[in-house]
Amino acid sequence: MLLLMVVGLGQIFQNYKYRTDCILVHRNMFSFSQWDQLFIFPVLCEEALSLAEGLIKKSDFVLSIMLPYWQAGITAYREERYADSLMFILPQMECSLRCVYTRANNCPHRLQTAEILAKNVKRTEINALPTMLGEPIMELLWDLLNNPEGPRIRDHLSHGEVDLTSFPRVIANEILASSLVLLYKFIGKPCKELEENEIMGKIVSSAETYSSQFHPIGKLRNQVLKCIKQLQDHNDLPRPPQDQIERNPRFQSSELQLHTKDTTLKRIIFCIQKHFPEEHRDALIVEEYIQDNSKLFHLPELWNHHISTLYCPRAVLEVVSLLRKIVSQCSKVTEQVVYSSESRYTEWMNKSLRSRQRITYIHLLNSTQYITPAMRLLLLICTVYIFNVYNLCAQQQMQDHLKFLKLSLQFAENLVTFTNSEKNKWSESINLIDKYFDKVELFFKAINFKEDKL
Repeated sequence: MLLLMVVGLGQIFQNYKYRTDCILVHRNMFSFSQWDQLFIFPVLCEEALSLAEGLIKKSDFVLSIMLPYWQAGITAYREERYADSLMFILPQMECSLRCVYTRANNCPHRLQTAEILAKNVKRTEINALPTMLGEPIMELLWDLLNNPEGPRIRDHLSHGEVDLTSFPRVIANEILASSLVLLYKFIGKPCKELEENEIMGKIVSSAETYSSQFHPIGKLRNQVLKCIKQLQDHNDLPRPPQDQIERNPRFQSSELQLHTKDTTLKRIIFCIQKHFPEEHRDALIVEEYIQDNSKLFHLPELWNHHISTLYCPRAVLEVVSLLRKIVSQCSKVTEQVVYSSESRYTEWMNKSLRSRQRITYIHLLNSTQYITPAMRLLLLICTVYIFNVYNLCAQQQMQDHLKFLKLSLQFAENLVTFTNSEKNKWSESINLIDKYFDKVELFFKAINFKEDKL
């Protein structure tokens, strides 16, 4: 009935178009973005595809009557028909996961209604599938299939929203590799040949060490790392020649002001350092971080630390949402300072700045000595909250943390306004930063005092 109705609607639209000369505008095909975050597994070579063909015959994950569809999916991938490959593989993955779900939760009647990725089977019964598969593999399935900010491959493909002729190989690669992991996990009898296979080892290791990239926590981590990298551009901001600087007494910052700022920053970072993951506290050298935040970027052990993203409580998501907004504002400030510095420098060297504009440029260069450390501090605060978000949300001081984060967001938003090239409120930026530093120091001292008292 549905097939006939769809064809009938097509004919009605076609007739209407001829009668009215209207143009039916088709919506644009969905385009998969963020490919750099989709390179989870190694590229599947012929050896890996041969392994897959062997696995589907041995694994308990495959229903015997569905074996031809698995074979067709692997063949389509080999022939570079990537959309066709997923049209075979995805339904089989889902069908087999439903069977695994019913076995894990002892509910054979739920085969057709199984909510594979849900937290609960019933209101009081926890889904046992994450325990069976492991949390990283569940996070991988969430990322590829379900997280709103992820590729949601199954949805877009099944709804006819993608161009089948130009379907990206990387996506087919990730789904087929994921299915290989599931096939291997349910191999039944131990297979020494597979266990010692280098390619299989890399694929399984990639899945078992996976951390979510498309959950809000994963997105926040990537945002922070990107902003840390962006901030490196502040180290290379162009400056006029020294002799031109010396002729402009307005250019010189107060040494006392700068010393006071650095001293305050040191006290704040020492307070914050207590909340850094214990095994990484010594890696954060306060004096180095004040001068350059690249140290925080080059801590692979820290950023590879797994943070659970399955079934996040609402309170955690609320904190993460605030942190993402803060980092977004940090990124805007960083970009605006770079843009203003480079454009004003060019005008200065071309001698095209009027007297008042030269003074504004001098204020800009002075203010960067405050804005850059302020951005480093905000990113450090966000980093600490990322790795403590679950602990913080379990504390009685949760409301205090939310107020502080909202205050930090307001500070970042005001700084975005002040550093806009049309506003040029550089002196106001310095005053804003001084006040924020005082508030941060008071907050962390109070938090540490309460924790020590407990």
